[in-house]
Amino acid sequence: MTGMLAGMRVIESSAFVAAPLAGMTLAQMGADVIRVDRPQGGLDAARWPVAANGASLFWAGMNKGKRSIAVDMTRPEGIEVIAALITAPGPDAGMFLTNLRGKGALDYPALSARRADLIMVSLIGTRRGEPAVDYTVNPSLGFPLATGPAGLDLPVGHVLPAWDCITGQMLVNTLLAAERHRLRTRAGQLAELALKDVAAAMLGHLGIIAEVQVNGVDRPRYGNALYGAYGQDFVCADGRRIMVIGLTDRQWRGIVKVTGIGAALEPLGDLSGEGARWQAREAITAALQPWFAASTLPQVAEAFDAAGLTWAPYRSFAQAVAEDPDLSTGNPMFRLLDQPGIGEYLVPGSPVVSSVHDRWPATPAPQVGQHSEAVLADVLGLGSGQIGKLMDAGIVAGV
Repeated sequence: MTGMLAGMRVIESSAFVAAPLAGMTLAQMGADVIRVDRPQGGLDAARWPVAANGASLFWAGMNKGKRSIAVDMTRPEGIEVIAALITAPGPDAGMFLTNLRGKGALDYPALSARRADLIMVSLIGTRRGEPAVDYTVNPSLGFPLATGPAGLDLPVGHVLPAWDCITGQMLVNTLLAAERHRLRTRAGQLAELALKDVAAAMLGHLGIIAEVQVNGVDRPRYGNALYGAYGQDFVCADGRRIMVIGLTDRQWRGIVKVTGIGAALEPLGDLSGEGARWQAREAITAALQPWFAASTLPQVAEAFDAAGLTWAPYRSFAQAVAEDPDLSTGNPMFRLLDQPGIGEYLVPGSPVVSSVHDRWPATPAPQVGQHSEAVLADVLGLGSGQIGKLMDAGIVAGV
């Protein structure tokens, strides 16, 4: 199986979400991503959720398709092995992805002295180098106080680590951009991203900073309403809850037509603009509620799907796995995979569909140290005797 990034080699030393996600994304596009861990496993080795036997479902999810080498990082000989892997020769090698910045022999000055065109992409917490994770960045920028039911006097954090997810993809973009620069100039670089800066930039991109400074508005909670347009959740006759979106004019006109509330909306005036629908949201919702209260979820689905409207049912994770065909082998992205140490379950491959390359399939995450011997042989060119000495000395571990 080949992919868009076939031939590229990236060494990864990482933990948590963003950096491992970036490495996995690169691996699912065909790159040879070699993860370096301690013999006892990295910081994520036992991170929840876990299987009944304690195996980390999180770790297996974030490291699909990578190779793994286990190195004793407390010993100078181990550090030398890692530095040699990062700076190994080859036009498609010499790329290092990390959020666990090393010191001394594993910092950028030392590594670039060994390979001048080294590309190192490094994730830090804040621009000042302070520690930060998604669950500290998010509250510091205001989102939990704008999330949740109107009138609630408590912060509501989100379950999805959104800034980690966005940052992971920015790490991929940054590494590929740096590699393009190297192809054109033969120059390496240190490219650094701060998790909080990614979130702060998005705060600006979404117009929220301007809303505060220009309009003097500190946005309050609006529950599940779609801010600035029309979107609202409703409870159906069978107790199922759905989300309905009337963002565009086509979506809005479709909702009015299917539900037959046109006459009830006439006193509200012109609702053709998103802002007008937002301002009239409470009256619109009151007009729509009887229709949804009299309709079951299947009835709503039939009517809305026939009209091509934008809506979705609310589901728990378990309901989504049970009900959504996109979370099944009917979706070519997924397949049932037997992950060593865990068992068989549904695993996604790459979401990218290319006209040139086959979709990169779901592949297992490695066991820690599973590829130690192969990596030492094919990347560093060590012979069996040299590899044996490293393993006998406990500098490198295998499975």
